[in-house]
Amino acid sequence: MTTVTGTHVTDLYPSRGATEVRVPRQDPVVWGAPDAPGPFEPLDLQSFERDGFAAVDQLLTDDEVAVYKRELDRLVDDPAIRADDRSVVEPRTKEIRSVFEVHRISEVFARLVRDERVVGRARQLLGSDVYVHQSRINVKPGFGASGFYWHSDFETWHAEDGLPRMRTVSVSIALTENHDTNGGLMIMPGSHKTFLGCAGATPKDNYKQSLQMQDAGTPSDEALTEMASAYGIKLFTGRAGSATWFDCNCMHGSGDNITPFPRSNVFIVFNSVENAAVEPFAAPVRRPEFIGARDFTPVR
Repeated sequence: MTTVTGTHVTDLYPSRGATEVRVPRQDPVVWGAPDAPGPFEPLDLQSFERDGFAAVDQLLTDDEVAVYKRELDRLVDDPAIRADDRSVVEPRTKEIRSVFEVHRISEVFARLVRDERVVGRARQLLGSDVYVHQSRINVKPGFGASGFYWHSDFETWHAEDGLPRMRTVSVSIALTENHDTNGGLMIMPGSHKTFLGCAGATPKDNYKQSLQMQDAGTPSDEALTEMASAYGIKLFTGRAGSATWFDCNCMHGSGDNITPFPRSNVFIVFNSVENAAVEPFAAPVRRPEFIGARDFTPVR
C-alpha cells in the first residue's frame, strides 16, 4: 500500500516481494468506448483487447521518417546530449543506447507526440486525456547492440514510478527497417491479461543499472517458459514508419543486434490523466522525472 496526500491507495498488483506471484488483471484493456471516434477502427480495438497490441503498417510517410531519423542522428551525435543524464550508453561499446525525454529536448519529437495519428490512438485506448509518462529514442546500431530482456513495463512503472492502474499504453515507431534478424520487438500475445509480480527487493537507484541491463523486475525462467508455452511469441517486423502499439502489461523484450543493419525507433508512453503517478509501490525512492514524469499536463 502506498499513500498520496494522506489518501491510501490500494496496491492491486504486488511485486518485488519474497516470491514471484501471479495476479489476474484487475483493469480493462481498452478503456474507451468501442465506437469512440479516432484513428483506430473498431476491429483494431478488438484485436488490441485480445492480443494486447496493434500494428500500424505505415504510420509515417517516407518523408516524415527522414525528418525524424535526421533528428535522432542529431541528438545521438551531440556531445551535450551524450553528457546529459538522460542519455544511456551501451556497457560494452559506450555508444548511446537511449535518450530519454526527447519530447522535451526536441521540438521535432514534441510535434510527433502531439500528432493526432499518435495521441489520438492513445486517447481511444485509454478513454481519457493523456500525458506523456516517458519518451525516448532507442538506438540499436549493428554489430553487437544489446537487447532488452523479457519484462512487463507496468511491473516497473507500478513498482518504481507509482502508476496505480493498468491504464497506460506505449507506441514504438520504427525509424529504420525492422528485419527478423536485427533485434526486433517480441511480445507474448495475451500475456497482458496476467500480472506477474517479480521476486526481490528494488535496489536504491535501480534505474542506473536497469536502463543498461535489467535485473530487478525480471521474471524467472520458469515463469517465462510457462508464459511462452501458453501465449507464444510474436516478432514484429516492418518498414521504417510502421508502428506497434502495446499494452503496458505485455510481456515483451528484444534480442541483441549482431547484424550490420541498425534498428532505431522512437518510443512514447502515454498514461491516462486519471491514472497519475503516486509514490512508488515497491521502491525506496522515485525514479527521476525524465524516466517517470510527474508533470500530468494533458497532451494538446
